[in-house]
Parts: sequence; structure tokens; C-alpha cells
Amino acid sequence: MNEQNDEEGWWRFLALCQQVESADDWDAFFHVFLTFEEREAIAKRYLIVRELLKGEKSQREVSAEFQVSIAKITRGSNELKQTGDKMRAFLRQNMT
Repeated sequence: MNEQNDEEGWWRFLALCQQVESADDWDAFFHVFLTFEEREAIAKRYLIVRELLKGEKSQREVSAEFQVSIAKITRGSNELKQTGDKMRAFLRQNMT
């Protein structure tokens, strides 16, 4: 698949996501598109981002708490640094 198809596929996927209405539907939806390991990785990423947004623990403490590498914590931290203020505020309001 080329980059243009990947980009089109991503935007079509996002448009499809807009049609999902309930938590039960989201669960079924993600069972179609994600493996167990991918869902588990997203769940951990959620917890990592939530803790980083709280800012109450060091990256090492977050790493130990969720039993993930420092590299995973750093990637989450770096993405948050690149995230715009509006999205960061949305995440803080809805994740903590």
C-alpha cells in the first residue's frame, strides 16, 4: 500500500469512527480493528497519558506502576509536549 492509500484509509477510518454511538458499540468496533495486544497497548497508553497529565509522579514512578519501559513513558511525554493547548485541556478535563 502506498502513502496516499494509507492516508485515505486513515481518514476513512476516522469518518467511520464518527458513526459509533455507544461504549458497547465501541467495544465491538475495536474488537474488529484491533488485536488483544493492540487494545492492551492502548489501555496502557491511556493510563500513562493520564498520569503524565496529572504531573504528580515521575516518569520512573509511572513506568514502575504500569510495568512499562521508560521509553514508552518518554514517547507519551513527547507526544503530549507536541499536543496543542486545546487538546491538552480536553484530555485533562476528560481523563483526570
